[in-house]
Amino acid sequence: MNALKINLKNVFNFISEKEFNNLHKKVDEANGLLHNKKGRGNDYLGWVTLPHTVRDEEISRIELLAKSLKKKVEVIVTIGIGGSYLGSRAVLEALNSTFESMGADRNAPLMLFAGQNIGEDYMKELLSFLDDKSYAIIVISKSGTTTEPAIAFRLLKKHLEERVGASEAKHLIIAITDQSRGALRMMSDNKGYQTLVIPDDVGGRYSVLTPVGLVPLAAGGADIRNLIKGAASMEKACSENIPFADNPAAQYAAARYLLYRSGKKVEILANYNHKLHFLAEWWKQLYGESEGKENIGIFPASVDFTADLHSMGQYIQEGERILFETVLSVNKSEHQLTIPSDPEDLDGLNYLSGRNIDSVNKMAELGTLLAHVDGGVPNIRITIPELSAFYLGQLIYFFEKACGISGYLLGINPFDQPGVEAYKKNMFALLEKPGFKEETEKIRKRLV
Repeated sequence: MNALKINLKNVFNFISEKEFNNLHKKVDEANGLLHNKKGRGNDYLGWVTLPHTVRDEEISRIELLAKSLKKKVEVIVTIGIGGSYLGSRAVLEALNSTFESMGADRNAPLMLFAGQNIGEDYMKELLSFLDDKSYAIIVISKSGTTTEPAIAFRLLKKHLEERVGASEAKHLIIAITDQSRGALRMMSDNKGYQTLVIPDDVGGRYSVLTPVGLVPLAAGGADIRNLIKGAASMEKACSENIPFADNPAAQYAAARYLLYRSGKKVEILANYNHKLHFLAEWWKQLYGESEGKENIGIFPASVDFTADLHSMGQYIQEGERILFETVLSVNKSEHQLTIPSDPEDLDGLNYLSGRNIDSVNKMAELGTLLAHVDGGVPNIRITIPELSAFYLGQLIYFFEKACGISGYLLGINPFDQPGVEAYKKNMFALLEKPGFKEETEKIRKRLV
């Protein structure tokens, strides 16, 4: 079977190929730490072997739950933020029809998301939209007290209970939470919600292949079995026993590390398929939250080409040379659409008549790659055969494994996020949350 491929040809004008190859021992060590669990953050390494250890009975339970929801409702609202939201949305966006429902098949309910922001207009408009719809809620939170999803769940739970009654609403709410602790677990037990468990040893941004990602994906019509199969194939391809020369995740991590050391501080993930926009959003959280610590780390950014070539293209081509690009390329388009001929040819496009649109897009991709390399921007190219659940599973695990290796190469813990708490502390103080009185007074003085 075809597989994800990585092409590093266009980085070796910027880093030494000899140094790259000599890095293999350090990279193999970092990869080994993910398996022997002797590195920092080793309490959160359950994702490393997750693809081949997901139990069939758990997959079957998720599929049955999804099938039941499809029969009951028109709409499903998934509540979550960060890793509790981005992974499932990334896969559904990649698999769905752009102008139809968020579901990956036409028979799936419309999938909407909440709790990823504190937008009053967003929530009001969502509740108004749901007024005449049958809907279910999937709420995802380890603690149940994270501000954004907790606010959304409180509002949506109240709305649903007012619509159908509390006794019926409990059958339309699925909670994905801690096995035994936290506010959402307590509420679920008290109210009688169906629950699935977030594994203790898997952090949010690595949780796509747990119920956190699998439940919304199955409910949205995605083929979760093939997603897991794809991830399992990449797990095998990136294992600690695979030589550096054949290990795509190890090579990606090594190239990023050397580019960073050479002064390339910003990585741009570029795609040429609009369906990969949210895959890039997921990737940004994965790498930003994993690597940005102790005043080091590559800044992850993303662009949607060719659209952003008309906005960000100028800076990428001629701005400060602190950038490198990782290009996501999809070999095969799902559809084929041919450019017609026009007798008048006023737009001058008849030279393209008879070609399908994706062939033009591919030439834009190759032309841009060459231009950016000539302009001093190293390019890593990652190719998958097509947008399918299997290859998205490969891509997700590839990025996860490379991220873990990258973090250990930098010497940081890639599995915590202490900096995220800083804004929360200030926000709670400004909102006068109980227990934050002292901080409230300090912050008010700073804001005068």
